[in-house]
Amino acid sequence: MPDDAKRRIVLWVEYEGTEFNGWQFQPGQRTVQGEIEAVLFKICGEQVRLIASGRTDSGVHALAQVAHFNTSSPLCPKKFRMGLNSILERDAVIIDCREAFEPFHAQYDAIRKTYRYRILTRRAPSAIRRNLVWHHKRKLDVPAMRRAAGHLVGEHDFASFAPERIEVSTTVRRMERLDVFEAGDEIHIEATANGFLRFMVRNIVGTLAEVGRGERPAESLGEIREARDRNRAGLKAPSHGLCLVEVDYGEKLPPLTDEGAAGPGETT
Repeated sequence: MPDDAKRRIVLWVEYEGTEFNGWQFQPGQRTVQGEIEAVLFKICGEQVRLIASGRTDSGVHALAQVAHFNTSSPLCPKKFRMGLNSILERDAVIIDCREAFEPFHAQYDAIRKTYRYRILTRRAPSAIRRNLVWHHKRKLDVPAMRRAAGHLVGEHDFASFAPERIEVSTTVRRMERLDVFEAGDEIHIEATANGFLRFMVRNIVGTLAEVGRGERPAESLGEIREARDRNRAGLKAPSHGLCLVEVDYGEKLPPLTDEGAAGPGETT
């Protein structure tokens, strides 16, 4: 059956990235895409290609990664969700599944994404959160970090926060929101943008952490941004503190349904 004649199924995937070598399939490596595609082969009896909103690197987590695949299988979305969750390991879960009845592409139709980075600021590390936070033994200057973050909000060239050699048509992105706030003994940095360059959030967080430690002034973020030079920004923050929170598609894809509720094309 031609690919364009098949049904398009959309998945929302939550995963704890510690044991994954990122999202994208890599031969001989455990990846989120590879694991789900292998299970779909068992369920559908056909080879499918899973296309996500974007890649996440090794160790990065996701609350609601969005991906789609085409299939000739007659299974309803609920059966796909239940079948996948019955076979997948516990560090990857399908939290919702729907059939796309209008043209939809998980990567190209994304309007904005939100990431959250968590920094633990206490003397002792955490046994429970060790794979979810970046541990700092001392307090950071949150107001200074917040002032610094303000220099990155808006449409800018983020080349200073991307790898020196990156194959993209442009390094300009629109940062809609970059919030820094305290949440108990953690500092959360939340970034919403129309798109992100590879390592962009982690490089920004690493630079903001230097501001928080008093190693560079908050006002320097504007100069770093304008320099378009990766060497001017701070060190890259570890991957395990980063989590993809949400991918927004506007009217192309309604928000997640409530727990146990049926979405379009699904019967309970």
